[in-house]
Amino acid sequence: MAEPNEVLYDKQRRGVLITLNRPEAMNAATRPMIRKLSSALDDAVADPEVRAIVLTGAGRGFCTGMDQGGGPGRRREIDWPYGVRSGMTASEFIDEFRGHHSFFMRMFECEKPIIGAINGWAMGVGSWMALFTHITIASEQAVIAQPEVRHGSNTGFIWTLLAGFKDGLRYSLTGDHIDAQEALRIGLVSKVVPQDQLLEECFKIVERIALVPPETVKLNLATAIIGMQMMGFRDAWTLDGQLSAGAHTMLREELRRPLEETRKNHGTKAYLQMRDGTFQPEPFGPRSKK
Repeated sequence: MAEPNEVLYDKQRRGVLITLNRPEAMNAATRPMIRKLSSALDDAVADPEVRAIVLTGAGRGFCTGMDQGGGPGRRREIDWPYGVRSGMTASEFIDEFRGHHSFFMRMFECEKPIIGAINGWAMGVGSWMALFTHITIASEQAVIAQPEVRHGSNTGFIWTLLAGFKDGLRYSLTGDHIDAQEALRIGLVSKVVPQDQLLEECFKIVERIALVPPETVKLNLATAIIGMQMMGFRDAWTLDGQLSAGAHTMLREELRRPLEETRKNHGTKAYLQMRDGTFQPEPFGPRSKK
């Protein structure tokens, strides 16, 4: 069951501010949280007073990816092939990833504009969540990356779509960190602003969108979205979901098991150090210095 306040909904300035609210976990996502966020998007679409949506995170993180859990307090059995639960069929495993990817398509196809206010760390699934917003504003403190590729997980095609083939691969094949200015250079975000101006900048855009007739906004948003789909984005994203299932089942046990044992016995911090230590210093962001 979702924690009652892990997604906040605050109508203001002709829009709504939706906040991922697990600051103690840097807004690491859980499946219940994603379901609650999807429901919040439905509420915003149904409310005629809401002309646009601002999505942000509480505290220092936008969203640091799927909640890794682990640690002595949350031990779990490790199944191999990795991620396949006992008794789960291959079809069920693929369907689980298809459902995961469908949420991002729900964001992409949202009938009202979603403006991402990227206030800090946006990692893994959190990077996808940031990039699937229609307009993306980053604070100077934002860091975006897919470090999960380092432990054998998959990239998301949204990176290639926005950053282009060359830069998309540069970061999808390494999981390297990107700071706000590099994200702006390669096209992942629209603008970079100081942290204390982030929400104000986003709601200025909301108020300007609200000056345009809502029917026009809906049609123009649909023009862009449907055009991208006709160019093949929906098919590419569907394939992304299918391949992600394979990426998780084909992991070599000798690579992943030591990481999982470290997380189970010593916690997430030790797990991340074991996974990312050899990649440091990162090319950008707070961990770019030795």
